[in-house]
Amino acid sequence: MSIRDVYIVDAVRTPIGKFGGALSSVRPDDLAAHVVRALVDRTPELDPGRIDDVYFGDANGAGEDNRDVARMAVLLAGLPVTVPGVTVNRLCGSGLEAVVQAARAVATGDASIVLAGGVESMSRAPWVLPKPERAFPAGHQELYSSTLGWRMVNPRMPAEWTVSLGEGAEQIADKHAISRERQDAFALESHRKAARAWADGLFDGEIAPYEGVDLARDECVRENTSMEALAKLKPAFRPDGTVTAGNASPLNDGAAAVLLVDEDGLRACGREPLARIRASAVTGIEPQLFGLGPVEAVQRALGRAGRGFADLAVMELNEAFAAQALGCLAEWPELDPAVVNPRGGAIAIGHPLGASGARLAGSVAHQLAAAGSGTGLAALCIGVGQGIAVVLER
Repeated sequence: MSIRDVYIVDAVRTPIGKFGGALSSVRPDDLAAHVVRALVDRTPELDPGRIDDVYFGDANGAGEDNRDVARMAVLLAGLPVTVPGVTVNRLCGSGLEAVVQAARAVATGDASIVLAGGVESMSRAPWVLPKPERAFPAGHQELYSSTLGWRMVNPRMPAEWTVSLGEGAEQIADKHAISRERQDAFALESHRKAARAWADGLFDGEIAPYEGVDLARDECVRENTSMEALAKLKPAFRPDGTVTAGNASPLNDGAAAVLLVDEDGLRACGREPLARIRASAVTGIEPQLFGLGPVEAVQRALGRAGRGFADLAVMELNEAFAAQALGCLAEWPELDPAVVNPRGGAIAIGHPLGASGARLAGSVAHQLAAAGSGTGLAALCIGVGQGIAVVLER
């Protein structure tokens, strides 16, 4: 069986909304449908009936994103009912996992034209109530928030594995001796780069604002923040810790999608591709050190692509926490930090869990297209100890 080249024709995303902010009134299935519709509308020569499948990442799935949000997006977007949809969950890596699975279907000849993306509304994530173990319980029942992190933990899990995400970031800060000042400086630079990118119009080609919502740009970017302002924030997970709300990604709402095709699909779209998917990798690590998950995944993906760190023109590394991102960079001494997140990262832009991977892949593709050539990489850490990475080329 021959492996086909897989091209990214286009990539779109919503502006990222903050928790309880501008997009909090929008259901996640409507957010997903919006980027699906926007992607199709941007390629008028494409017959929507030719789309073979739609893959969408979604980390929660406990609320309005239930019942296969990818299929819901297809129907709500007005695509033909013959277009199927499948939802995948690799927690924070779900959006990039959707891209990987869609690309694999195209590469093996199972599909020619596929949409892939991700969605999350952390604002609208519900509280969940487990069923009681026996009928008619007399005592109180506990609700669990499904917004973020561990819930209904299996008691067989070792306690050191089930620490909070923030405590995991603190452990990485300890491991690599990453100070509070370095984390705050990293966060400040993320905001500055994102603000500059918006001011320079660098996001204009990938943004699809949601109609009826007053949100034209990412809602959490703070162009006026400072080291002094960040220093005033209290540690969020340890009384004497270094991780704060200011040097961590916020809770967010948003959606992103990319259009993937083979050579026949490319002709059907009538467009020049942004980039080509070259290789991918996923890896596992101790759950509490989840933030270092990308370290090995990135190295494996580059190896499969026959490339090294010196070949990278851009890397989009998800900034779940400054400590986590700095920990990864510490383990890649050959990587030039200047190519990492040149337009800012999740600390400023936001991290709507299931959507972030698709956002990163789309951002890399747009940046490679703007440059005209080069190699790029998208990577994310994943809660419960995984990493995912994808190499793109133009």
